Formats: sequence, C-alpha cells, structure tokens
Amino acid sequence: MLEEDPDQNYENVLAEIQSFELPIEATLRSVYDDQPNAHKKFMEKLDACIRNHDKEIEKMCNFHHQGFVDAITELLKVRTDAEKLKVQVTDTNRRFQDAGKEVIIQTEDIIRCRIQQRNITTVVEKLQLCLPVLEMYSKLKEQMTAKRYYSALKTMEQLENVYFPRVSQYRFCQLMIENLPKLREDIKEISMSDLKDFLESIRKHSDKIGETAMKQAQQQKTFSVALQKQNNVKFGKNMYINDRIPEERKENELKQGFEEEDENEEEILTVQDLVDFSPVYRCLHIYSVLGDEETFENYYRKQRKKQARLVLQPQSNMHETVDGYRRYFTQIVGFFVVEDHILHVTQGLVTRAYTDELWNMALSKIIAVLRAHSSYCTDPDLVLELKNLIVIFADTLQGYGFPVNRLFDLLFEIRDQYNETLLKKWAGVFRDIFEEDNYSPIPIVNEEEYKAVISKFPFQDPDFEKQSFPKKFPMSQSVPHIYIQVKEFIYASLKFSESLHRSSTEIDDMLRKSTNLLLTRTLSSCLLNLIRKPHIGLTELVQIIINTTHLEQACKYLEDFITNITNISQETVHTTRLYGLSTFKDARHAAEGEIYTKLNQKIDEFVQLADYDWTMSEPDGRASGYLMDLINFLRSIFQVFTHLPGKVAQTACMSACQHLSTSLMQMLLDSELKQISMGAVQQFNLDVIQCELFASSEPVPGFQGDTLQLAFIDLRQLLDLFMVWDWSTYLADYGQPASKYLRVNPNTALTLLEKMKDTSKKNNIFAQFRKNDRDKQKLIETVVKQLRSLVNGMSQHT
Repeated sequence: MLEEDPDQNYENVLAEIQSFELPIEATLRSVYDDQPNAHKKFMEKLDACIRNHDKEIEKMCNFHHQGFVDAITELLKVRTDAEKLKVQVTDTNRRFQDAGKEVIIQTEDIIRCRIQQRNITTVVEKLQLCLPVLEMYSKLKEQMTAKRYYSALKTMEQLENVYFPRVSQYRFCQLMIENLPKLREDIKEISMSDLKDFLESIRKHSDKIGETAMKQAQQQKTFSVALQKQNNVKFGKNMYINDRIPEERKENELKQGFEEEDENEEEILTVQDLVDFSPVYRCLHIYSVLGDEETFENYYRKQRKKQARLVLQPQSNMHETVDGYRRYFTQIVGFFVVEDHILHVTQGLVTRAYTDELWNMALSKIIAVLRAHSSYCTDPDLVLELKNLIVIFADTLQGYGFPVNRLFDLLFEIRDQYNETLLKKWAGVFRDIFEEDNYSPIPIVNEEEYKAVISKFPFQDPDFEKQSFPKKFPMSQSVPHIYIQVKEFIYASLKFSESLHRSSTEIDDMLRKSTNLLLTRTLSSCLLNLIRKPHIGLTELVQIIINTTHLEQACKYLEDFITNITNISQETVHTTRLYGLSTFKDARHAAEGEIYTKLNQKIDEFVQLADYDWTMSEPDGRASGYLMDLINFLRSIFQVFTHLPGKVAQTACMSACQHLSTSLMQMLLDSELKQISMGAVQQFNLDVIQCELFASSEPVPGFQGDTLQLAFIDLRQLLDLFMVWDWSTYLADYGQPASKYLRVNPNTALTLLEKMKDTSKKNNIFAQFRKNDRDKQKLIETVVKQLRSLVNGMSQHT
C-alpha cells in the first residue's frame, strides 16, 4: 500500500500509465487520494521517468541517424520524378474531368429520373392508400343522396375504423373526420323527420288500419258462426224450435255494420300493406348504430302516448250515430295493431309491459267514454249496434293478445241500458196497441180467419173449436198483438245476449229476467194507465179483465218459447219463472176496482137526476123514472159481466146495490132536506121496492138466496118502520137480537122523524082543530122525545 512503501507505489502507478491500459482514472485517483502532497511527489517521479525516456530516445536516434540521412537522400532523388508524376496525374485528371462532364450530366439526369421515379412510386403508393378512403367517402355521399342512411352509417364506421387510420396524416382526412359528426347529426335529423312523417301518416290511417283488422276479425267470427250453425243443423240442434228467427234477421245479425268498399275485392289488405314501416326500422337502426337507441325509444313512446290520448278523445256527438262509434273504435284498433306489429318486428322499441300499460290506460278511458256516451242513447237499435261494435272491437284486440274482460263486463252494464231502452220502446208499442184496440171480441167468419188468429196467439178451448162459424174469440185484438210483441221483445233481448261468450244458462236467465221486467213493469204500467184513463168505460174494463186472463194463460207458452231458444229446461233449479201471474192479476184487480168505482160513479149520475117532491101528499103510484133508468142500465151492464169470472160479476153487482142503497139512504138523511111528507116516504118506498125486485131477479147468477136483497135491508127496515108506524115495537125491541127493526139506527130514525114532524106542522095549519091530527102530532113528539132519550143514552154509554 502507498503508506508502507510510497516509492514503490508510484513506480507501480507509472508502470500502469506506460502500459496504456485504459481507463487510468482509478489509478490517478489513487495518487491524489492516498496521502497529502502525493501530487507533488508523483510529479517528481513522473519528471524523472520522462528524463529517462528522453535519454533512451536520444540513444535510439543516434543509432538510426545514418539510415535517416540515407532515406532523405533517396527522397530528394525521387522528388523530380514525383513532380513529373504530379504533372502527369494533373493532366490525366484534367482530361478525365473533361471526358466525365457528359457522364456527370447524364448521371445527374439519371439521378433526377430515379428520384422522380421513386417519388412517383411513393405517390402511387400513397394514392393507392388514399383511393379506397376517397372511394368510401364518395360512396358515403352517394348513400346520403340516395337516403340510404343506415348504409351510410355503416360506411362511416368502416371509414373510422379501417380507412382513416391509414391516411390520418393527411389534411383531407382530417377534414373528412371533422365532417362525419355533422353527417351523423344530419342523418339523425333526417331519420327523425321521417319518423315524424310516419307517425303523422299512421295517425291519419289508423282508422283504415283498424277497419281492416276489424273486418278480418268479423269475417273470422262470421265463418265460425256459420260453421257452428252448420254443425247444429248437421246434428239436429236447432236453437229456434217452432219460433225460428227469419233468415233476413240472422243475416243482419251477422253483418254487424261494416260494408265492403269493393264488392269484388278478393282479399283484405294487411297492416303491412297499408303502412310502410321502413321509416321506423331505419330510424331504429340508425339510432342503434349511433349508440342513442334509448333516446329514440323514449321519443317514439312519448309521441305514441300523445297520439293515444288523441285517439281516445271522442267527439262530442259520437253517441248520435253508429258511425261516430265506428270511427272511434277503428282508430283505437288501428293504433294498437300498429303497436303490436312494432312489438313483434323490432327488438326493444316497445315491450309487452309498455303495450300492456298503454292498453290498460286506454281501456280505462274507453270504458269511461262508452259509459258516458252510451247513457245518452235512447234508441235500442243504436245500443244494439254499439254492442255489436264493442264485441267486434273486443274480439279484434283479443286476437292481438290484449285482455278485454273489462269490455265484456261493460257490455253487461250496457245490456241493462239496452233493456231499459227496449222497455221504453215497447211501452210506446203497448200504448199504441191499446189505443188502436176496439175492446171487442175478435169476430171470425171462416177457418182461415181462425187459423190466422191461432197462428199469432196460443188460444186453446175445445168448446170454442166445436162452435160453428161465425163466432168470436173472447179476447180483443190487442191480446195477439201484445203476445207477438212480447216475443219480439224476447228476440230483441236475445240479440244483445248473443256473442257475449256466455253459457246458455246465463242467456236463458237474461231473457227471463228482461221478459219479467217487460211484464211486471212496462206492460203492467201500461195496463194500469189504460185502466185509469177517463174514456175507458165499463165495457172496455170488462174486456181488459178478459184480455189479462188470456195473457196470463199465455205466459206458459212464453216460457216454452224461451226454453226452445236456449235449450234450458224449465225444471232447472236456477231457472227464473215468468211473473205473468202476478202481473196480470194485479192488472185485473185494478180493473175490477175501476169497474166498481165507475159503476158507482154511474149510479151517482143517475141518482143526481132524482127530483123528489118531498112535500107531496100522495105518491105517484109508480117508481121514479130516474130509478127505472138506473135499473135498466144495471141490467144491461150486468149482461156484459157474464164474460167475467163469477166472483168479479157478483162483487160488482153487490157493490152496485150497496152503493145504491147507501146513496138512497143519504138522500133521505141529507142535511139540506128539512122537510119530508108521508107521501114522499111512500113514493120513496116504491123506488126501494123496485130496487128489491131488481136484486131478487138475480141480475148476476151465483148469489145464494136473498143475499143481494140484503144490500137494501137497512132501507127496508127504516121504511117499514115509518110505513106501519110501529114505534112501540121498535122502542120495545131495540137492542134485542131478534128485533124486527134491528138495522134501524135511532139517530137515523130520529133525523127522519124530525123532518116529518116539521112538515106536519107546516102542512096542517088547522091540525090543532082536528082530533086525529092532534093525536098524531102528539105521538110524533112523544116518539121524538123517546128517540132522543135513547140516542142520549147511547152517547153516554159510549
């Protein structure tokens, strides 16, 4: 190490430097870094070494000096030759230069050509690289011009991913790259514009689309109905036994309102034939390629929801004609047919959840609109056409997978309204029948007329059939007319029940319930109104009672008629019965009551004609004229009553006699009648005798004994008391069950006796001078006092 032997160390360093082994930085660093003043010592060693080498060099030069001198001498000898050679070389070089100028020129031309050739090759290579880009961009422009936007977007995608990276260093490429976003925006705007035109187009053509779809559904349904009808005929299951609906009626039910625009049209256009959906496909593809599919879907759904709200908005006068409802339905069907098509031909533009939500919203609006507008319909034919449209509407949309149960539930509400309109219509029909009826038995003169009536009304009476012509049916003309109209009502009600996808049991129940409403509400109300009309007389009331009897008997035939239509046996547990029995019984009771009332009114009219001379001294010897007229009237009217049920005629006769007796009694006891003579009492007695004779003549058969005469028993006992003047017996037996004058009320006797007392005083001015008159007057006064005491005693007891 340097610290132990510094001189040896420096020797080693110098040896390493002389060996020319590089690098020597580490060796020199060891000299400077080992000890202080090492640099100075090293330089000293280095100088000593240099001096040694100089000495060796000098020795070497001295040793070779002669050889060097000899070499210089030889060089001087060749100097002249070297100059000559230089001249020759220079001359040769000059000649070569002169000779090579042409070659240089040609060489430079060759170089330039080679450079140009290389440049051309480079340009060709670059152009070959750029040409596909330019061709694709030109193709893009052509596609844009031809409105092939989806292909244009695909071309743009190829340009960006394949072609532009190859030539991205060129300025024209940058310009193209910068122009592509603008082209994409143009394509989006153009495609969106096409979509808007498409939406506007389908909005205008939705009714045509819906009409086409509904026609197809109707044709399919008609085919199914015809096939089912054929099968029913094949297997012998005719629904309309004995009461078949006419063929023209069935044809009208199957046609349902849509008329063919072209009778020679062999096939109905589909929705694809009517609508060009390519704008939707293009727009969807374009937005999908642009990565903005969600924006397109949201826009499409938003716009279609707006159109749905417009389609669901009805016209204010829609309920006035069936065409208004048809346009409403066809537009809605067209809308959802388009949505169903979009659902099945596109991926995700609309979803089943979206269409279901849209349909539920639409269905709620449709039901609200139909419920509101149908309530204004008063024409049953219009309601029926509306029902047929709703059925076709529901069947059409059900065929496209939309749930329509709520529509059929709505039809049950409309069915009730339809029945109400039918009831109103048939109320007018019944009123017209009643107005046109002559309320006389139907006369027939031959077998043809008999069969004509029997074909309309199921009248069965063996005794009547045995009678010879001419003869009369007991009922009037209104009975077969009403029976026919009830059947027509059942047909009309059946029209609504058909196509509702209900079982025969439910249809049977509907028909029976609606028929019951017709009988119990409409017909019953019309009968009651008819009975109460002022111009309906006793003869008409009698005929009405007879008519209701036959209509009641015909109810079982109506039940059979409904059974034949529905094939549901009447013995079924849940089968509803017709309420004809109670309906016509109530009408008969009302007519009977009206007969009693009118008969009493007629009696009152005759009684009002009575013109008694209450102060006459002697009777006329015969009954009063008004009373004989009244009795003759009663005899004639009771002859008419022979066609009534026995109890009705007997009740009417008893009621008339009782009312006549009461009226005569009231005439005697009238407060305005102040005086009555014995002669007037005798005349009145003659009238009562005629009444009793009339009662005993049995004007209506069926009374037992003197039952009818008992109607005048009160009058008879009162008049007998005054005629025989048997007051002692009356006063002595009063209150006894076996009293001869049991029916004479003391108040009544006192009132009449006081009127006779006053007359006796006025008419016998000189009665006080005649002993008999004075005695009679005293007797009257005595009886009056006794009667007053009896009346007062009765009052106190009460």
